[in-house]
Amino acid sequence: MHLGTAFQLIDDVLDYSGDAGHTGKNLGDDLKEGKPTLPLIHVMQRGSAEQATLVRSAIERGGGEEFSAVLDAIHVTGALDYVRTKAKNEARIASESIAALPNQAIAILC
Repeated sequence: MHLGTAFQLIDDVLDYSGDAGHTGKNLGDDLKEGKPTLPLIHVMQRGSAEQATLVRSAIERGGGEEFSAVLDAIHVTGALDYVRTKAKNEARIASESIAALPNQAIAILC
C-alpha cells in the first residue's frame, strides 16, 4: 500500500514537472481531467486565497488554459517538494515494512 502511494505521488509530481518524452505523460493532464491531486491540494491549503481560487476553478473546469498560472502557484508554494517528501516517507515506510520479512519472502515479492 505504501509503495503504491509513493508511486502515485511521484506520478502526480511528474504531471507538473516531467518530460513527456521520458515519462510518456503530458504536463497538466491530471488538471485537464479535473483530478485534485496532492500538489493542487497543497496549493489550495497553503497558497493565497487567489491561488486557491485559481486552482479550484481549474479543477472544476478542467483548466488547461490556466495551466501556466497553476504551475506558477505550484512552484511558489513548494507543492512539488512537499509531495516528493511525502512520497519518500511512503517509500521509507514500505521499505521498513518488508525489512522484517525473511530473504526468501522478499525474493518472491520481487
